[in-house]
Amino acid sequence: IENWNRPKAEVETLMKFLARYLKTEQAEMDQNNVRLRAIGQVDRLPGFVREQLDATIASLDANTGTTLNLALSYGARTELVDAARVLAAKAQSGELAPADIDEKTFADHLYTAGTPDPDLLIRTSGEMRVSNFLLWQISYAELVVTERLWPDFGEADFCAALEAYASRDRRFGKV
Repeated sequence: IENWNRPKAEVETLMKFLARYLKTEQAEMDQNNVRLRAIGQVDRLPGFVREQLDATIASLDANTGTTLNLALSYGARTELVDAARVLAAKAQSGELAPADIDEKTFADHLYTAGTPDPDLLIRTSGEMRVSNFLLWQISYAELVVTERLWPDFGEADFCAALEAYASRDRRFGKV
């Protein structure tokens, strides 16, 4: 969400890049049995981007391999507020009793509903913050921070992050 506050020319360039990327990578994603899903307020995207996104998602919908979640116009705080609003409306209408709202019910109303929580969050550019990204979902994720900038992050960097992750003792909040 915060990226909409960047300079207009930068946002326009990023949107054109996104539409082009979706179009050029669609065949490879299909060949690799990848299913695409978008999370965030995608209705805020420019029409030409939304059309390409919808077409790409539809063309890959039958794939059963890896699901690629693309966070677009996404902010975790906005996601949490949107979920709370939907739950409040359901409670107000009597569709849901407030006492029935638990962690699972709340998670079922997030943009990522139906998707497992991440096991690993890789943070590029050396930044030691999560930047309003998947705040609910990363509560037990392992974090790997790398100095490498995102555009330069490659296969060797990914393998190094996976090795760091594999060496960890995951306790999920336990001692």
